[in-house]
Amino acid sequence: MTALTLLATDGFEDYRLIDSGGGRKLERYGAILIDRPEPQAMWRPSHPNRWASAHARFQAAGEGEDGGRWQQMKPVPEAWPLRYRGLTVFARLTPFRHIGLFPDQVGHWDWMADALSTAGIPQPRVLNLFAYTGVASLVAAAAGAEVTHVDASRKAIDWAKENQSASGLDPTSIRWILDDCLKFVEREVRRGRRYHGILLDPPKYGRGAKGEVWDLFEHLPALLAGCAALLADDALFLICTAYAMRASAIAIDQTVREALADRAGSWTTGELAVREQGGQRCVPTSLFVRWARDA
Repeated sequence: MTALTLLATDGFEDYRLIDSGGGRKLERYGAILIDRPEPQAMWRPSHPNRWASAHARFQAAGEGEDGGRWQQMKPVPEAWPLRYRGLTVFARLTPFRHIGLFPDQVGHWDWMADALSTAGIPQPRVLNLFAYTGVASLVAAAAGAEVTHVDASRKAIDWAKENQSASGLDPTSIRWILDDCLKFVEREVRRGRRYHGILLDPPKYGRGAKGEVWDLFEHLPALLAGCAALLADDALFLICTAYAMRASAIAIDQTVREALADRAGSWTTGELAVREQGGQRCVPTSLFVRWARDA
């Protein structure tokens, strides 16, 4: 087990974490200020006077992420574009408090883009599981990869396609799959498919395209075993992110290592976080394990 790593991002031009505390976070997405719940932010806000400028505030109905509503103090477009690495991603106020992208993943996106562009493999194949609105898929495609994007939500895939079109990417660079991720992986193993990179960002709980039940603590080992079988001999990476903060980075690390036990390479394990603008505090968001082939 290696030492745990904090992979913190300052965001990018169209995203900044302005302040956090009191169980909430204040973020800027383009020109829109968003006030959302953040249970990890147990400290006091540093800039309480800034929160009154928020365009919208999400009020959760309970402890989970499935209920609540947005209160708009200022007009917010139905969708507005954000720019990252020359790509365009549309932000929206969703019923689940999310905006359509997870800026804490910037460290993985930047690392992956560099790994793909310097690998010397013509059109490496990348599998993106639980791919949501597809920012990672766009980054991989822009870096020259042939991407397979899998999600159980048709609405999320339509959103991802909208982002691809707005980014001006080759429409054939991403294969869109509406399916349960575990079942898709099992079929890909039987078909003998292989990938140079695999991204998986599973939720704690979820349902597949046909109502299949997903439980991170029950089903992750089987999914990882399938992903290990899908890695090509010259595979570059596997990145697993888990937003189940009641889990442990050590537990996720050991589960991934078990699945990739016969793979030589380097490991990075820890937490993703977003750093406040102009400050030192970070809001932790998720656990991650990254395996990479040795150069």
